[in-house]
Amino acid sequence: MLIALVCIAAVLLDAALGEPRRGHPLVAFGNLVGGVERCLNHPGRAAAGRGVLAALVLVVPPVALAWGVIAVVPLPLVLLLEALVLYLALGLRSLTEHARAVAAPLSAGDLTGARTAVGALVSRDTGQLEDSGVAVATVESVLENGADAVFASLFWFIVAGVPGVILHRLVNTLDAMWGYRTARYHRFGWFVARLDDVLNWIPARLTALSYALVGQTASAWRCWRSQAAAWDSPNAGPVMAAGAGALGVTLGGDAPYHGGWKKRPRLGTGPAPAADAIAAAIRLVRRAVMLWLVLIAVGGGLWALTTAGG
Repeated sequence: MLIALVCIAAVLLDAALGEPRRGHPLVAFGNLVGGVERCLNHPGRAAAGRGVLAALVLVVPPVALAWGVIAVVPLPLVLLLEALVLYLALGLRSLTEHARAVAAPLSAGDLTGARTAVGALVSRDTGQLEDSGVAVATVESVLENGADAVFASLFWFIVAGVPGVILHRLVNTLDAMWGYRTARYHRFGWFVARLDDVLNWIPARLTALSYALVGQTASAWRCWRSQAAAWDSPNAGPVMAAGAGALGVTLGGDAPYHGGWKKRPRLGTGPAPAADAIAAAIRLVRRAVMLWLVLIAVGGGLWALTTAGG
Protein backbone atom coordinates (compact mmCIF):
# COMPACT_ATOMS: atom_id res chain seq x y z
CA MET A 1 0.00 0.00 0.00
CA LEU A 2 2.93 2.35 0.63
CA ILE A 3 3.95 2.02 -3.02
CA ALA A 4 0.42 2.94 -4.08
CA LEU A 5 0.37 5.95 -1.75
CA VAL A 6 3.68 7.21 -3.09
CA CYS A 7 2.48 6.84 -6.70
CA ILE A 8 -0.75 8.69 -5.98
CA ALA A 9 1.10 11.42 -4.08
CA ALA A 10 3.57 11.90 -6.93
CA VAL A 11 0.81 12.17 -9.53
CA LEU A 12 -1.05 14.68 -7.35
CA LEU A 13 2.12 16.72 -6.83
CA ASP A 14 2.69 16.81 -10.57
CA ALA A 15 -0.91 17.88 -11.17
CA ALA A 16 -0.71 20.62 -8.55
CA LEU A 17 2.81 21.95 -9.11
CA GLY A 18 3.85 20.93 -12.59
CA GLU A 19 7.47 20.88 -13.65
CA PRO A 20 9.77 23.15 -11.60
CA ARG A 21 10.51 26.31 -13.58
CA ARG A 22 14.01 26.51 -12.15
CA GLY A 23 16.49 24.07 -10.74
CA HIS A 24 15.08 20.87 -12.24
CA PRO A 25 17.62 18.09 -11.59
CA LEU A 26 17.37 16.80 -15.16
CA VAL A 27 18.37 20.24 -16.49
CA ALA A 28 21.49 20.20 -14.35
CA PHE A 29 22.15 16.63 -15.44
CA GLY A 30 21.80 17.68 -19.08
CA ASN A 31 24.43 20.36 -18.61
CA LEU A 32 26.77 17.80 -17.04
CA VAL A 33 26.10 15.39 -19.92
CA GLY A 34 27.19 18.03 -22.42
CA GLY A 35 30.51 18.52 -20.65
CA VAL A 36 31.23 14.78 -20.39
CA GLU A 37 30.35 14.26 -24.04
CA ARG A 38 32.70 17.02 -25.18
CA CYS A 39 35.52 15.42 -23.19
CA LEU A 40 35.02 11.84 -24.34
CA ASN A 41 33.27 11.86 -27.71
CA HIS A 42 36.09 11.93 -30.26
CA PRO A 43 36.16 10.23 -33.68
CA GLY A 44 37.75 6.83 -33.79
CA ARG A 45 37.18 3.14 -33.32
CA ALA A 46 37.09 3.52 -29.53
CA ALA A 47 34.11 5.89 -29.61
CA ALA A 48 31.68 3.14 -28.59
CA GLY A 49 33.81 2.21 -25.58
CA ARG A 50 34.08 5.83 -24.53
CA GLY A 51 30.30 6.06 -24.80
CA VAL A 52 29.95 3.15 -22.37
CA LEU A 53 32.43 4.80 -20.00
CA ALA A 54 30.60 8.14 -20.21
CA ALA A 55 27.25 6.48 -19.45
CA LEU A 56 28.64 4.62 -16.45
CA VAL A 57 30.30 7.75 -15.07
CA LEU A 58 27.06 9.71 -15.34
CA VAL A 59 24.56 7.07 -14.21
CA VAL A 60 26.19 4.79 -11.63
CA PRO A 61 27.04 7.41 -8.93
CA PRO A 62 23.49 8.90 -8.68
CA VAL A 63 21.89 5.45 -8.61
CA ALA A 64 24.34 4.22 -5.96
CA LEU A 65 23.80 7.36 -3.89
CA ALA A 66 20.03 6.90 -4.04
CA TRP A 67 20.39 3.29 -2.91
CA GLY A 68 22.56 4.33 0.00
CA VAL A 69 20.25 7.11 1.13
CA ILE A 70 17.16 4.88 0.99
CA ALA A 71 18.98 2.26 3.07
CA VAL A 72 19.82 4.57 5.97
CA VAL A 73 17.09 7.20 6.34
CA PRO A 74 13.92 6.56 8.43
CA LEU A 75 10.81 5.28 6.66
CA PRO A 76 8.81 8.56 6.82
CA LEU A 77 11.68 10.40 5.10
CA VAL A 78 12.01 7.58 2.58
CA LEU A 79 8.36 7.99 1.61
CA LEU A 80 8.76 11.75 1.21
CA LEU A 81 11.90 11.28 -0.87
CA GLU A 82 10.22 8.67 -3.06
CA ALA A 83 7.21 10.89 -3.70
CA LEU A 84 9.47 13.85 -4.55
CA VAL A 85 11.73 11.91 -6.93
CA LEU A 86 8.82 10.22 -8.68
CA TYR A 87 7.03 13.57 -9.02
CA LEU A 88 10.13 15.09 -10.65
CA ALA A 89 10.35 12.14 -13.05
CA LEU A 90 6.71 12.13 -14.24
CA GLY A 91 6.15 15.32 -16.21
CA LEU A 92 2.50 14.60 -17.07
CA ARG A 93 1.32 18.16 -16.47
CA SER A 94 4.26 19.57 -18.44
CA LEU A 95 3.46 17.31 -21.38
CA THR A 96 -0.19 18.35 -21.19
CA GLU A 97 0.71 22.05 -21.13
CA HIS A 98 3.03 21.73 -24.12
CA ALA A 99 0.40 19.83 -26.10
CA ARG A 100 -2.34 22.33 -25.28
CA ALA A 101 -0.01 25.15 -26.33
CA VAL A 102 -0.05 23.57 -29.79
CA ALA A 103 -3.76 22.77 -29.87
CA ALA A 104 -4.89 26.32 -29.02
CA PRO A 105 -3.32 28.16 -32.00
CA LEU A 106 -4.02 25.21 -34.29
CA SER A 107 -7.74 25.38 -33.42
CA ALA A 108 -7.69 29.14 -34.02
CA GLY A 109 -6.12 28.77 -37.47
CA ASP A 110 -2.78 30.18 -36.34
CA LEU A 111 -0.46 27.75 -38.14
CA THR A 112 2.65 29.83 -37.41
CA GLY A 113 1.95 29.80 -33.68
CA ALA A 114 1.21 26.08 -33.76
CA ARG A 115 4.46 25.38 -35.62
CA THR A 116 6.41 27.36 -33.03
CA ALA A 117 4.74 25.56 -30.12
CA VAL A 118 5.23 22.06 -31.55
CA GLY A 119 8.93 22.83 -31.91
CA ALA A 120 9.20 22.44 -28.13
CA LEU A 121 7.96 18.85 -28.44
CA VAL A 122 9.61 17.39 -31.53
CA SER A 123 12.87 17.61 -33.47
CA ARG A 124 11.23 17.96 -36.88
CA ASP A 125 11.55 20.85 -39.30
CA THR A 126 8.32 22.38 -38.07
CA GLY A 127 8.45 25.18 -40.62
CA GLN A 128 7.38 22.68 -43.28
CA LEU A 129 4.47 21.20 -41.33
CA GLU A 130 0.90 21.87 -42.38
CA ASP A 131 -2.07 21.68 -40.00
CA SER A 132 -2.35 17.89 -40.10
CA GLY A 133 1.41 17.50 -39.77
CA VAL A 134 1.43 19.63 -36.64
CA ALA A 135 -1.41 17.56 -35.16
CA VAL A 136 0.34 14.29 -36.07
CA ALA A 137 3.61 15.41 -34.46
CA THR A 138 1.85 16.53 -31.29
CA VAL A 139 -0.28 13.40 -30.86
CA GLU A 140 2.76 11.19 -31.47
CA SER A 141 4.71 13.15 -28.86
CA VAL A 142 1.93 12.87 -26.28
CA LEU A 143 1.64 9.12 -26.77
CA GLU A 144 5.38 8.40 -26.81
CA ASN A 145 6.37 10.78 -24.01
CA GLY A 146 3.53 9.43 -21.92
CA ALA A 147 5.20 6.04 -22.22
CA ASP A 148 8.77 7.26 -21.67
CA ALA A 149 8.19 9.62 -18.77
CA VAL A 150 4.94 8.76 -17.03
CA PHE A 151 4.35 5.04 -17.34
CA ALA A 152 7.98 3.93 -17.43
CA SER A 153 8.68 6.02 -14.31
CA LEU A 154 5.75 4.42 -12.49
CA PHE A 155 6.87 0.97 -13.64
CA TRP A 156 10.47 1.35 -12.51
CA PHE A 157 9.40 2.79 -9.18
CA ILE A 158 7.23 -0.27 -8.54
CA VAL A 159 10.04 -2.60 -9.61
CA ALA A 160 13.09 -0.93 -8.04
CA GLY A 161 12.01 2.12 -6.05
CA VAL A 162 13.86 5.43 -6.31
CA PRO A 163 17.07 3.87 -7.70
CA GLY A 164 15.03 2.35 -10.53
CA VAL A 165 13.34 5.67 -11.33
CA ILE A 166 16.67 7.50 -11.38
CA LEU A 167 18.33 4.82 -13.52
CA HIS A 168 15.55 4.96 -16.08
CA ARG A 169 15.24 8.74 -16.27
CA LEU A 170 18.99 9.31 -16.56
CA VAL A 171 19.38 6.67 -19.28
CA ASN A 172 16.33 8.06 -21.09
CA THR A 173 17.84 11.55 -20.95
CA LEU A 174 21.16 10.27 -22.30
CA ASP A 175 19.32 8.52 -25.13
CA ALA A 176 17.48 11.74 -25.97
CA MET A 177 20.84 13.54 -26.21
CA TRP A 178 23.09 10.84 -27.70
CA GLY A 179 20.79 8.29 -29.30
CA TYR A 180 20.90 9.73 -32.82
CA ARG A 181 22.17 7.80 -35.82
CA THR A 182 24.45 10.60 -36.94
CA ALA A 183 28.19 10.66 -37.55
CA ARG A 184 28.70 12.30 -34.17
CA TYR A 185 26.58 9.96 -32.05
CA HIS A 186 26.15 6.71 -33.97
CA ARG A 187 28.99 4.90 -32.18
CA PHE A 188 29.26 7.01 -29.03
CA GLY A 189 25.54 6.80 -28.24
CA TRP A 190 25.05 3.16 -29.23
CA PHE A 191 25.22 1.82 -25.66
CA VAL A 192 22.71 4.24 -24.11
CA ALA A 193 20.33 3.77 -27.06
CA ARG A 194 20.31 -0.01 -26.58
CA LEU A 195 20.09 0.29 -22.78
CA ASP A 196 17.13 2.64 -23.11
CA ASP A 197 15.45 0.12 -25.41
CA VAL A 198 15.94 -2.59 -22.77
CA LEU A 199 14.66 -0.46 -19.88
CA ASN A 200 11.59 0.63 -21.84
CA TRP A 201 10.70 -2.72 -23.41
CA ILE A 202 8.20 -3.86 -20.77
CA PRO A 203 6.85 -0.38 -19.87
CA ALA A 204 6.20 0.39 -23.55
CA ARG A 205 4.08 -2.72 -23.99
CA LEU A 206 2.21 -2.09 -20.75
CA THR A 207 1.56 1.44 -22.00
CA ALA A 208 0.26 0.12 -25.33
CA LEU A 209 -2.00 -2.29 -23.46
CA SER A 210 -3.25 0.56 -21.26
CA TYR A 211 -4.05 2.77 -24.27
CA ALA A 212 -5.97 -0.14 -25.76
CA LEU A 213 -7.96 -0.76 -22.58
CA VAL A 214 -9.04 2.85 -22.09
CA GLY A 215 -9.56 3.70 -25.78
CA GLN A 216 -11.02 1.94 -28.81
CA THR A 217 -9.84 -1.47 -27.68
CA ALA A 218 -10.40 -3.61 -30.77
CA SER A 219 -8.90 -1.04 -33.12
CA ALA A 220 -5.90 -0.46 -30.83
CA TRP A 221 -5.18 -4.16 -30.51
CA ARG A 222 -5.48 -4.72 -34.28
CA CYS A 223 -3.15 -1.80 -35.10
CA TRP A 224 -0.64 -2.90 -32.49
CA ARG A 225 -0.50 -6.43 -33.83
CA SER A 226 -0.31 -5.50 -37.52
CA GLN A 227 1.62 -2.21 -37.63
CA ALA A 228 4.01 -1.86 -34.68
CA ALA A 229 6.78 -4.03 -36.17
CA ALA A 230 7.09 -1.70 -39.18
CA TRP A 231 8.21 1.22 -36.99
CA ASP A 232 11.96 1.74 -36.60
CA SER A 233 11.81 1.84 -32.80
CA PRO A 234 10.97 -1.43 -31.02
CA ASN A 235 9.23 0.45 -28.20
CA ALA A 236 7.69 3.47 -29.90
CA GLY A 237 6.04 1.20 -32.50
CA PRO A 238 3.68 -0.60 -30.09
CA VAL A 239 2.95 2.58 -28.13
CA MET A 240 2.04 4.73 -31.13
CA ALA A 241 0.29 2.00 -33.10
CA ALA A 242 -1.91 1.11 -30.13
CA GLY A 243 -2.40 4.77 -29.26
CA ALA A 244 -3.39 5.70 -32.80
CA GLY A 245 -5.82 2.79 -32.93
CA ALA A 246 -7.24 3.72 -29.54
CA LEU A 247 -7.87 7.26 -30.79
CA GLY A 248 -9.18 6.22 -34.21
CA VAL A 249 -6.69 8.37 -36.14
CA THR A 250 -3.81 7.78 -38.54
CA LEU A 251 -0.30 8.75 -37.43
CA GLY A 252 3.12 8.26 -38.97
CA GLY A 253 3.68 8.95 -42.65
CA ASP A 254 6.47 10.98 -44.23
CA ALA A 255 7.73 13.84 -42.06
CA PRO A 256 10.24 16.69 -42.55
CA TYR A 257 13.38 16.63 -40.43
CA HIS A 258 16.30 19.03 -40.61
CA GLY A 259 18.26 16.45 -42.61
CA GLY A 260 15.43 16.04 -45.14
CA TRP A 261 12.16 14.17 -45.42
CA LYS A 262 11.97 10.84 -43.61
CA LYS A 263 9.77 8.05 -44.89
CA ARG A 264 7.73 6.49 -42.10
CA PRO A 265 4.99 3.84 -42.17
CA ARG A 266 1.39 4.67 -41.36
CA LEU A 267 0.09 3.80 -37.91
CA GLY A 268 -3.50 3.59 -36.72
CA THR A 269 -6.72 3.78 -38.65
CA GLY A 270 -9.15 6.53 -39.55
CA PRO A 271 -8.65 10.16 -40.59
CA ALA A 272 -5.56 12.28 -40.06
CA PRO A 273 -5.69 13.99 -36.67
CA ALA A 274 -6.76 17.59 -36.22
CA ALA A 275 -6.53 19.87 -33.20
CA ASP A 276 -9.25 17.97 -31.34
CA ALA A 277 -7.18 14.77 -31.54
CA ILE A 278 -4.54 16.44 -29.35
CA ALA A 279 -7.07 16.88 -26.55
CA ALA A 280 -8.23 13.30 -27.10
CA ALA A 281 -4.63 12.06 -26.79
CA ILE A 282 -4.22 13.92 -23.50
CA ARG A 283 -7.43 12.36 -22.19
CA LEU A 284 -6.24 8.92 -23.29
CA VAL A 285 -2.99 9.27 -21.33
CA ARG A 286 -4.82 10.60 -18.27
CA ARG A 287 -7.30 7.72 -18.31
CA ALA A 288 -4.43 5.28 -18.60
CA VAL A 289 -2.73 6.91 -15.59
CA MET A 290 -5.91 6.53 -13.57
CA LEU A 291 -6.09 2.87 -14.61
CA TRP A 292 -2.53 2.33 -13.39
CA LEU A 293 -3.20 4.04 -10.06
CA VAL A 294 -6.31 1.95 -9.48
CA LEU A 295 -4.48 -1.26 -10.32
CA ILE A 296 -1.51 -0.32 -8.15
CA ALA A 297 -3.81 0.49 -5.23
CA VAL A 298 -5.82 -2.72 -5.66
CA GLY A 299 -2.65 -4.76 -6.01
CA GLY A 300 -1.19 -3.15 -2.91
CA GLY A 301 -4.36 -3.84 -0.94
CA LEU A 302 -4.44 -7.47 -1.99
CA TRP A 303 -0.76 -7.87 -1.11
CA ALA A 304 -1.37 -6.33 2.31
CA LEU A 305 -4.30 -8.69 2.94
CA THR A 306 -2.29 -11.69 1.80
CA THR A 307 0.67 -10.73 3.98
CA ALA A 308 -1.56 -10.12 6.99
CA GLY A 309 -3.33 -13.44 6.45
CA GLY A 310 0.01 -15.24 6.24
